[in-house]
Amino acid sequence: MNVVMSTKSSLKSLLHSAENEHNPLTMSDEQILEQIYSTHVHSDTKFDVDSLFTLVENTLRRSTHIVDNVVQGSHASLEHIDDKIPQFNSPLCTLKQISHEMSCKPPSEEVAHKTTLAILNKLSNYEWDAKAVLTIAAFALEYSEFWFLAQYQPTDPLAKSIAILKRVPVLTKPAALQKYRQPIVELNSLVKATLQVIELIFELEKLTTYNTKDVPALEDAIEQIPVDVYWAIITIVAVVTQIDCLTTESELKQELSHYGQKINIILSKLRKQITLCRQQIEEVEYYRKLRKILQTPTEIMEVFKFLIFFKGAPQLLFDGATKTTVDITVLKKKNVYLFVSSLDITDEEILVLRPVFDYIKTNDEYKIVWIPIVEQWTEQLRKKFEILKSKMPWYVVQHFGSIAGYKYIKEEWHFKKMPMVVVLNTRGKVQHSNAFHLIQAHGMKAFPYTSWNEEQINREINWVGSVVGGIHADVNSWIEKQKYIFFYGGNDREWIQQFTKYATALANDANIKGANISIELFCVEKEDKSFVKRFWSGIESLFVTKVHRTVDAVTQEVQKMLSYKNETGWALLSKGPAVVLSGHGTTILKTVAEFEKWKEVVIKKGFEFTFKEYHDKIVTTTHRCSHLELPNVAGKLPETIKCPDCPRTMEIFISYKCCHNGHAGNAIR
Repeated sequence: MNVVMSTKSSLKSLLHSAENEHNPLTMSDEQILEQIYSTHVHSDTKFDVDSLFTLVENTLRRSTHIVDNVVQGSHASLEHIDDKIPQFNSPLCTLKQISHEMSCKPPSEEVAHKTTLAILNKLSNYEWDAKAVLTIAAFALEYSEFWFLAQYQPTDPLAKSIAILKRVPVLTKPAALQKYRQPIVELNSLVKATLQVIELIFELEKLTTYNTKDVPALEDAIEQIPVDVYWAIITIVAVVTQIDCLTTESELKQELSHYGQKINIILSKLRKQITLCRQQIEEVEYYRKLRKILQTPTEIMEVFKFLIFFKGAPQLLFDGATKTTVDITVLKKKNVYLFVSSLDITDEEILVLRPVFDYIKTNDEYKIVWIPIVEQWTEQLRKKFEILKSKMPWYVVQHFGSIAGYKYIKEEWHFKKMPMVVVLNTRGKVQHSNAFHLIQAHGMKAFPYTSWNEEQINREINWVGSVVGGIHADVNSWIEKQKYIFFYGGNDREWIQQFTKYATALANDANIKGANISIELFCVEKEDKSFVKRFWSGIESLFVTKVHRTVDAVTQEVQKMLSYKNETGWALLSKGPAVVLSGHGTTILKTVAEFEKWKEVVIKKGFEFTFKEYHDKIVTTTHRCSHLELPNVAGKLPETIKCPDCPRTMEIFISYKCCHNGHAGNAIR
């Protein structure tokens, strides 16, 4: 007895499991996909799905309106709309086959699922949107005919006879309407919603002409189309079954509420997806147009307006000199320096542009405009913006929304939150994609900061004056007098003391004095922190202006200096503005410490030659790794950098730094 009961229980469990496999209400999207993909064949079947959908829309829009009128007992007419009737060869046999597949099926989720798979198999060679349109077209033929007959049976004998054959009066007599009003309203609403789903699927398919790399939202939406088509078709199948149940006055009914919930969820999802896709497409089109504008001669004011505001009404600029607002027409026919930065900009970085402003304020051909880049404005950030704005004497963009061209600025001009200066001429053409480092390294010497100016200035071999000449009076005097100067520093105080001791002894040596060689010492680390920061910022800026050029002796020396920034010690020897050499603390200290070993040679070969010769000899016997840390500066950095000390390419490491001073940490490569 127990064995029999156990067998029955197992059999019941197996049957229940088998039913669940074919019940769409208990299946996941992945399970549905697995089953429907097996019905799809990729082919080149050509089919005018657009024309068929137009006809389906015409038909169902009017037939569902008839249903509303019949149920409500009104005679309201549709707004006057001229239906587009395309020239179209109807796939009538296919539509009849689909209709036959859906007709007279018992109400059941499992049956609806099997019927849907059967329809998908019949339409295996069609695209997914075409499968949905063909199915709803087959339904529209029957549904529209049913309600067309309901409308004309009272006055047309032929319509009345056909209506009886179609069992139309079963639903349209006053008593029947009273009885079936709610189920008719429910299925008619579901027909409208399903048509909307198919319309959105159709719309989504039209967007697939765009690359999913440009429109990421499109990828997820496209992946879901087969499942959405499945739910549209099975809903139509369920509606047909419910109509059959009502017209045959069956005691059984097809439950539609689950399908209604699913269709509404899909409808909401598709609307969101299409809205997001259209936003991303708009961004792609804007990006393309902005690129074209910047490549085509266009009045600078129009370029600026399109870059910052796009669709929005251009807002007034703040004039930092007069503390008033001005119209953007002040930029018309001007050369414009776009000063782009985040709100983490420092006072020192603002001061970099001050000499430029002082120079151009009497020259009406040039204007500076600060463009603050903020991804999400808050009240706190607005207050910070007001503080920064008060420190700038030039024009300021006051736009507390997203900058229209932010993506372009980030991707094409390589903005990385660090300040940059994009130079545009009067026709909106980029003259320099980031002149900030050129300005910082060379000041007014590089004005008006075009790429051509940078090319010319990079041919100069004397760069010491660019870095230190403008920030210390004594150094200016030494450079002018063509004296030898030891610039030195480091993180190790003991090293600095040792170098100072030996270098001072060298500078005061009788042989050196006797040869009329004048040597000065300048310890960078003994100056205030502001000076040290400006010194290394100058080196960094100089490196950035040279890094994309052909590597020469000057670039290598600048790169060497930058590699010493965080070392225990370093020194640079110059004669006036010309660099003699730079060296790491280990080798340069040994060179000056062992002066007694090479000082006799100075008389014969000269100080400069002898110093370099002895230092080079020490370098060949000393092994050390070169480290080059580059701040996350705006602009594009090269993929590879050659070592300044040997012919090899340097390895790349990523490091992060935070100084806990209220500014965001920077990635260093």
